[in-house]
Amino acid sequence: MTMTTITENLYRYRTLWLIVGVLLPLDQLSKYWIVAHSGFSHGLYPPHGGMEVIPGVFNLVYATNYGAAWGLFSDYGHVLIALGLLSLIAIYLLRRDLELHTLQGQISFGLIISGIVGNTTDRLVHGRVIDFLDVDLQFYRWPTFNFADCGIVVGALIYVWMNFRPRRKQASR
Repeated sequence: MTMTTITENLYRYRTLWLIVGVLLPLDQLSKYWIVAHSGFSHGLYPPHGGMEVIPGVFNLVYATNYGAAWGLFSDYGHVLIALGLLSLIAIYLLRRDLELHTLQGQISFGLIISGIVGNTTDRLVHGRVIDFLDVDLQFYRWPTFNFADCGIVVGALIYVWMNFRPRRKQASR
């Protein structure tokens, strides 16, 4: 592969790389800040710890998750690391079928890739995922999450939307 081909491929997927270049550092720096900030005690939620941002609704806290969503598979961190890496390989190999050449595909998978890499990095470095966004709707407290989780969920929703929207008919030649 020549340098020109590499440059062309980077340019072709520039939106994807831009999203990864913004969301991944945001995810990792925000987690670093939560861990390093002396006002956040692990596992404590307002009023005993954390920081109320929108009183009674939204807090910043320091929580960890050894598993996936809702703590599922918490004894299988090594499997979750492998699944994350396999998912990245699958996205690369299936990039044409996943429509990564489209703007929506690049937005969707830029978010998903950022999330996968962010949470996999946590598992490799810390042995667990660091979560800090806490939403309490009074009738339901959502499990604490992070920016990587947001990227995965929003990216997946965009991909689902892409696949259920009406397709434009191709002009016949």
